Amino acid sequence: MEEVTGTILAGESFEPIRGRLVVEDGRIEAIEEADTESTDIVLPAFVNAHTHLGDSVAKDAAVGLSLDEAVAPPDSRKHRRLAAADRADLVAAMRRTLRFMRQTGTVSCLDFRENGVYGARALREAASSVAVDPFIFGSDDAAVLDVADGYGASGANDNEFADQRAACADRGVPFAIHAGEPDATDIHPALDLDPDLLVHMVHAEREHLERVADQSVPIAVCPRANTVLGVGDAPIRDLLEHTTVALGTDNVMLNVPSMFREMAYTATRFDVTAREVLRMATAAGAEIAGLDCGVIAPGRRASLLVLDGASDNLADSVDPVEAVVRRATALDVNRVVG
Repeated sequence: MEEVTGTILAGESFEPIRGRLVVEDGRIEAIEEADTESTDIVLPAFVNAHTHLGDSVAKDAAVGLSLDEAVAPPDSRKHRRLAAADRADLVAAMRRTLRFMRQTGTVSCLDFRENGVYGARALREAASSVAVDPFIFGSDDAAVLDVADGYGASGANDNEFADQRAACADRGVPFAIHAGEPDATDIHPALDLDPDLLVHMVHAEREHLERVADQSVPIAVCPRANTVLGVGDAPIRDLLEHTTVALGTDNVMLNVPSMFREMAYTATRFDVTAREVLRMATAAGAEIAGLDCGVIAPGRRASLLVLDGASDNLADSVDPVEAVVRRATALDVNRVVG
């Protein structure tokens, strides 16, 4: 049995409770109010809802490029770098990124992995010695589902994914697809595939939002990557009013996969509350992938991020949720549990 003490951001509402968490066999047994001298802030560990870990091997290679030049298949700089990468170098680069993610409070990510079975196996190998469990959305043909946890499609325009969608349905695994990143033309075709997850939706309009709500499709947004690539800003307030919205950092080639940076950017740029942003970075991604984490509650997996509330950065903060979302950095991390 282990006790974790401090200010605990409990439940779906992240209600601050001064006290202790009782953890046994990796699960939360109880949350108890109690006197404590601990100044730690205890919150759910992060779930990064959209990554491309493969391009860890080419960090910053796309600086100054457009979306198509940077990441569009099959001839973007990203895909050329992936094709040229030695497998051992690719695995080592992804492993370094996963270690960084763990150090900065992330315990799982929903990764779109290129290169089919080969790519999915490489990511499994990279994650085998790191305490971050990627949920892998594989690519290419449906055979990747023998290795991956679901299928991740590049986009519906000029691409046929009916076979992969049918294979996901047969196996009971999720089908995810990019939509509405450069423009709105691929959103209706993506929704026609009845996806389990849409990524980006920067150019979502009222007619798309109504379909999203009717079909109960969650969305992963990546605000910093959208800014880097110059495609615009997702209508996050509108998205939140229609469905579950989760937060991702997108391509490692474009951005450091830090949920601290993504939360602060989102809270500053968009009409969202700190609690909404924190849920986007924790519970929402876990919910989309069916992971037993993202919320501090009895019976749940004890995947926790413990911050030093007395650090020079966080001391004197009057609201722990605001402090976590807008102010906290990797330097404030005391430990990651679970």
